[in-house]
Amino acid sequence: MTRTLSAPVDEAATSPSPPTVELNDGTTLPQVGYGVFMISADDVREPLAAALDTGYRLIDTAAAYGNEEGVGRAIAETDVPRYELVVTTKLWNDAHGYDETLRAFDASARRLGLDTVDLYLIHFPRPALGRYVDSWRAMVRLRDEGRIGSLGVSNFGVAELDRLHDETGVVPAVNQVELHPMFQQEELRAAHAERGIVTQAWSPLGRNQGLLQHPDVTALAARLGRTPGQVVLRWHLQLGVVVIPKSERPERIRENFDLAGFAIDDEGMATLSALGEQRCNPVPGTLFDIS
Repeated sequence: MTRTLSAPVDEAATSPSPPTVELNDGTTLPQVGYGVFMISADDVREPLAAALDTGYRLIDTAAAYGNEEGVGRAIAETDVPRYELVVTTKLWNDAHGYDETLRAFDASARRLGLDTVDLYLIHFPRPALGRYVDSWRAMVRLRDEGRIGSLGVSNFGVAELDRLHDETGVVPAVNQVELHPMFQQEELRAAHAERGIVTQAWSPLGRNQGLLQHPDVTALAARLGRTPGQVVLRWHLQLGVVVIPKSERPERIRENFDLAGFAIDDEGMATLSALGEQRCNPVPGTLFDIS
């Protein structure tokens, strides 16, 4: 499946549209997407419609979010052509295994009201269960049948990434992980670069844990005439990372998309990259069974 988007891979910061990155399967992914984590199916339609009207074309949901049906309704109602959209959803922890993955994908596609999903991710590897390679094989089959565009994972470490490749010959196109200036994942990003995997950041704004109030962030934002959130998101883009910020407020949705027309200089990038290594979210295992 080939996706054609309006912005080229090396689009400059002066463009009103976000740049894109090329995936290892030859398709492209917008660097700025709209995440719908913790927005209910009933409440997601309006903010997602606002995001699409703003210009977002990458949508990130998951079976575990419980809002695929609402996302599907918003997609059905929008005037944006389907071929312009990159719809992402994820396989949840209770559906690992070959046959289980096939059934879970069918259920997600049915809830979304889509014949194909542009990017499908394994949400967590659950290494102790030992079935994520079986799930990956099922996803490869679905890709080969034309039902999935690109294959990826989320919250995977290097060992799990390499096992997928070693046992199937297929490298994930994307690994979605927590990443922001206070939790930069430098070693993992370097491993991704070596393997041709695009890094996608969940919680790129630090989820209300003080990142946007950090004095170095606010000072840089004041110098650039931008908001702290825009500066943090721009930091990701200049590192080549894909971001999926989430907001239900139309003004914030627009603000998070308005990342063109300015750039952070080397000094500013160094300042943000010196904020340290502090996870802003609970370790995922404290929230979910991912063992």
